[in-house]
Amino acid sequence: MNHQALSSFIWSIADLLRGDYKRSDFGKVILPFTVLRRLDCVLESTKPAVLAEFAARTQQGLKPDSFLTAKTQCPFYNTSPLDLTRLLGDQDNIRQNLYAYVQAFSPAARDIFERFDFYAQVERLAKAGLLYLVLKKFANIDLHPDAVDNGQMGLAFEELIRKFAEDSNETAGEHFTPREVIRLMVNLLFIEDDDVLTPGNAVVRTLYDPTAGTGGMLSMAREYLLQHNPDARLTLFGQELNDESFAICKADMLIKGQPVGNIVVGNTLSDDGHGARKFDYMLSNPPFGVEWKKVEKEVRKEAADKGFAGRFGPGLPRVSDGSMLFLLHLISKMRPAVDGGSRIGIVLNGSPLFTGGAGSGESEIRRYVLENDLVEAIIGLPADMFYNTGISTYIWILSNKKPEDRKGWVQLIDGSSFWQKMRKSLGSKRKEMSDEHIAEITRLFGDFAEADQAIVLDAHGKEVSRSLMLSGASAPIAPEGGKVRVVPISRVFRNQDFGYTTITVERPLRDEHGQIILGSKGKQKGKPQADSALRDTENVPLSDDIAAYFKREVQPHAPDAWIDEAKSKVGYEIPFNRHFYVFEPPRSLHTIDEELQTVSASIVKMLGGLAE
Repeated sequence: MNHQALSSFIWSIADLLRGDYKRSDFGKVILPFTVLRRLDCVLESTKPAVLAEFAARTQQGLKPDSFLTAKTQCPFYNTSPLDLTRLLGDQDNIRQNLYAYVQAFSPAARDIFERFDFYAQVERLAKAGLLYLVLKKFANIDLHPDAVDNGQMGLAFEELIRKFAEDSNETAGEHFTPREVIRLMVNLLFIEDDDVLTPGNAVVRTLYDPTAGTGGMLSMAREYLLQHNPDARLTLFGQELNDESFAICKADMLIKGQPVGNIVVGNTLSDDGHGARKFDYMLSNPPFGVEWKKVEKEVRKEAADKGFAGRFGPGLPRVSDGSMLFLLHLISKMRPAVDGGSRIGIVLNGSPLFTGGAGSGESEIRRYVLENDLVEAIIGLPADMFYNTGISTYIWILSNKKPEDRKGWVQLIDGSSFWQKMRKSLGSKRKEMSDEHIAEITRLFGDFAEADQAIVLDAHGKEVSRSLMLSGASAPIAPEGGKVRVVPISRVFRNQDFGYTTITVERPLRDEHGQIILGSKGKQKGKPQADSALRDTENVPLSDDIAAYFKREVQPHAPDAWIDEAKSKVGYEIPFNRHFYVFEPPRSLHTIDEELQTVSASIVKMLGGLAE
């Protein structure tokens, strides 16, 4: 069963709820019952053995947990003789029996239903006379991993969450990331680690997501690694704020056999659930443009008290957008390079690239990551890739164990043209990346070279083909009357290329006669006084000599100007789009006139046909 069919079937259960539930509340019923049926199916085959083992160990006075998980071969169990099918046999007592069944789960699994506030929904369903009907629907669907694998189950959960979020005017982007974006991030995260991907190497690694959602990033990274190296072991860690998403993620980890204690609930910025722990790999898609006012007190206190010994030493961004706080949080979790180092993949919107001038929190954070040589690459994604926003998004790849040829350099890749139109839009998501697109971007990253894209157009301006080529290579030949457009796709820069010094240029204050006014007291005595109305700033690239720049660019226009060196500040910005902008000259008036004549003639002809 594919995830669309599964989600459609589950969604059909909503027909039972109409009238008694608002559409925005459907998820409060459907999501926990889906998880319950999933766990129920997983335990079905081992139920007799578990019950026998439970009776025997209880009689012996032993704590049965380890014995029962050995029977289920997964880190949870249920000691009730009931299951969803048997619950249907006693319709009069179905509510009490369902409570007893859920209470018989092991503590970690039972916590999942507490996070869903499951019992409140059971009471509501029972009062509406719907509990038996809903339970019967779920008892008739097979959600065992052999019938619906973890990938399909994850997609189904995300599809349902998206629908519920739309109905309640919430933002689905806070819950999950498109799967093709995750696949690209995972590719880029592991591409340089041959020892991890080589079959037969029994390596042990850790992966962390501080905004875990339903666990999609964690699951896909694990699947990717196991496909390449079945002997590798990837232990997953995460934290999630939303209770429902946390419950789904925890259930997924239980079924995968992952230690569920590694997935914690809470706000990552104000209450780090993993303390001083370091990780080998990290992935995250923090919410875009979400303010951090609710945790401002805790964040500012940590920054002030701990400085660089804490998470936020480099600086704090403006309160209106907390995404760079998650970037700093991940950096604080990097394993020291001497201990093997770490690699990070994080999705950010455009503002972390350039928001804030020299000395601002955002600029200081960029300065920290660039001067410490942590940024490997930034990949621009196509617009309309996410479910809740059409804004531009970027994948940042960071590492404190760069290969030698990458040290001191940052690669920018423009992936905005790597997309295909979806057959059916999902919210704001109208585009998707194919496997070929993912492979091409991965190859561009792996090659670590400058490259262009050659777009061949025919005589009518219609695209014939497009191909990648290393910069300097010969472009393909255009058909007769056509042309070839060459646009940059990959560019490589030194870290300091993104740095600049903001200098303050002062000009003298003059009296009504045009005479320069001199200071009369203290350190300013005898010195020209600055006219604040004429004050200006200039951004001087770090590669330029400031004195030479001032003499070349400023003094020819303002011979009486000087630099107030006390106000000079170093800043960093990454003007991503500027490096990939290609000017297209406007069409000639003659061409436009010809097109207008053609269109006018066509309209006249159609009108003539109507008159007949």
